Amino acid sequence: MTLAAMWEARAADGRAAELTAWVHATALPALRGAAGLERTEVLGAPGGRVLLVTWWEGAPVAVADPPADLVARPVHRWEFTSQHVE
Repeated sequence: MTLAAMWEARAADGRAAELTAWVHATALPALRGAAGLERTEVLGAPGGRVLLVTWWEGAPVAVADPPADLVARPVHRWEFTSQHVE
């Protein structure tokens, strides 16, 4: 069973680039080599939102919270089970 784990943070005003850099420098390296990790993708959205989606075969590994000064609110996390792929 494939699970998608979504991690979404909203950057503090003017800090979206720093938050994205933190994801690339800290969050992604912490996941590399984790058992069951199939794929990762980092996305950006208006309003300074940064989304990290990871796909897992089995239980996902939790992504850490970024430094508090980089975010405007607590990180949101969701897990989904794959239902259909084309």
